[in-house]
Amino acid sequence: MARGASRFRQSDVTRALRAVAAAGMHVARVELGPDGRMVITMGGGERIDPANALDKWMADHASETQRDQ
Repeated sequence: MARGASRFRQSDVTRALRAVAAAGMHVARVELGPDGRMVITMGGGERIDPANALDKWMADHASETQRDQ
């Protein structure tokens, strides 16, 4: 039995997860539906502060990194 065409790509999921991380939120769960629906559940709703200087820089420049791809 053949699978149908995927309604999203790995890059779509990666982009969404990077946006969540850039917002300082923790991803608890990701649900991908066969209809292309993507549900991202945040863990606890608390913001996560970057642990070190590199994490802070990456969070601050996440939109620039996505734009380069």
